Amino acid sequence: MPIVAQSTETTDWVSRFADEVIEESERRAPGKPVVVASGLSPSGPIHLGNLREVMTPHLVADEIRRRGYQVRHLISWDDYDRYRKVPAGVPGVDETWAEHIGKPLTSVPAPKGSPYPNWAEHFKAAMVESLAELGVEFDGISQTEQYTSGVYREQILHAMRHRGDIDAILAQYRTKKAPAKKQQQKPVDEAELEAAEGSGAAAEDDGSSGSAGYFPYKPYCGNCEKDLTAVTSYDDDSTELTYSCTSCGFSETVRLNEFNRGKLVWKVDWPMRWAYEGVIFEPSGVDHSSPGSSFQVGGQIVGIFGGKQPIGPMYAFVGISGMAKMSSSKGGVPTPADALQIMEPQLLRWLYARRRPNQSFKVAFDQEIQRLYDEWDRLEAKVADGTALPADVAAHSRAVRTASGELPRTPRPLPYRTLASVADITAGHEDQALRILSDLDPANPLASLDEARPRYDKAEAWINTHVPADQRTIVRDEPDTELLKSLDEQGRESLRLLLDGLADNWSLDGLTHLVYGVPKVQAGFSADATPKELPPEIKTSQRSFFALLYQLLVSRDTGPRLPTLLLAVGQERVRHLLGA
Repeated sequence: MPIVAQSTETTDWVSRFADEVIEESERRAPGKPVVVASGLSPSGPIHLGNLREVMTPHLVADEIRRRGYQVRHLISWDDYDRYRKVPAGVPGVDETWAEHIGKPLTSVPAPKGSPYPNWAEHFKAAMVESLAELGVEFDGISQTEQYTSGVYREQILHAMRHRGDIDAILAQYRTKKAPAKKQQQKPVDEAELEAAEGSGAAAEDDGSSGSAGYFPYKPYCGNCEKDLTAVTSYDDDSTELTYSCTSCGFSETVRLNEFNRGKLVWKVDWPMRWAYEGVIFEPSGVDHSSPGSSFQVGGQIVGIFGGKQPIGPMYAFVGISGMAKMSSSKGGVPTPADALQIMEPQLLRWLYARRRPNQSFKVAFDQEIQRLYDEWDRLEAKVADGTALPADVAAHSRAVRTASGELPRTPRPLPYRTLASVADITAGHEDQALRILSDLDPANPLASLDEARPRYDKAEAWINTHVPADQRTIVRDEPDTELLKSLDEQGRESLRLLLDGLADNWSLDGLTHLVYGVPKVQAGFSADATPKELPPEIKTSQRSFFALLYQLLVSRDTGPRLPTLLLAVGQERVRHLLGA
């Protein structure tokens, strides 16, 4: 029996939508599983904007499951959509793929070297793998299978019988299109990823045609397989349909009650599916929600199929920071797989859970990822000690677990920026990485690198794929004798104070205290003096001291946090490079 009590986490957007969806489902289909839906087109790399199309209903569905209800989260793979263009930057694809434009995505060859049978399956596979890592449960529906097996035959015939009604609804909007605005092209790392792109929005095809009248159905050509066809006649009684292809000139007459090689146009297809599947909740991107767009028009057309429009919040764009540095993305836009290469699933889930659907946010691939991880770790600490706000507790809960249980976690989640620094300095030498990470807390040393995984692997992947070569850390082999000789007495004394304290402070906390303390001691204060007890110029002295150490160790003015860098270099080598 469903647990009818509402979630105690009533302060977050997910719970509020769950309340609405449960109430609406009980009104429309009492006793039946609650149905939420997403639509994805595997027309190319499925990017992080598209992921919002899935994560929004997933989070709502998962909250409903937590309350004891049965839920179906449908992901409709729009793999029977037409192939519109050859996406740039996809390995194994060249200009010859242009000859397939107009065919169903499942009839287009996969990129060269792909193990998958067609274009759609190739791009679908990466998304399925990412959704599994993110803990997203769903029922996948291939629209190729639905259409070619005749599942929608009655709905197609019904649409053709009511084509005049559909045409009248669409006619209300055909003259209301706003003039297209010229948009300045943005670099990918500044651009927002449109979440609805590829789920039918690109077409916005309403099926209007010429002298033969309006038809909401478009056949794929029996000769060239393309959808560059026009219905020239149709008889409702016999379901006899004649079409011609403007691409190859082929024409034929078929019986639509036996014909399975075509589909309803997008603005009719989407509301038909709402009715067929009994969808209660399906969000849509900003383009779908504008006047005359498919979600608005679909709300009227769905009644022709005996259904109702789902609860459908509009969701905002997902931005990207640091995309220009990416070397792992395929096709020019970052995918969930790209994000999961450098961040744990919990962090990515949290980014989508903590913002309301109508709020935009950015996924970081640059240095900002370190700040995001710091924020996440602070939230984890607040949740653990009971000081987090209720909405933050809810977002955290949705990030770390689903109704099915906890997502796999890193046993010892060391700071991401520390792990990234260690991975940078050690350049793939795991024994060295373990040595350094064990020295972080000598009282509780890391026994195995596996204790820091997968977070360590994510940080290492970020260093290797998103940090430019000129920003990588390379430790000097020999001392900078010229710089050491040029130091004044204050500079030499600062190095002596540091070297004298190394052995007794060889831990992350100890070295932090030591490197910040040297300029304090030199100025006549205690190493334990707090900022309130110190004059402002101490900060200037600390910055100068840090710059000197970076120059002597890595020949740069900046680098990884000094305590981590010192641990990484090791005591003996530090003494050598600092001229002990």
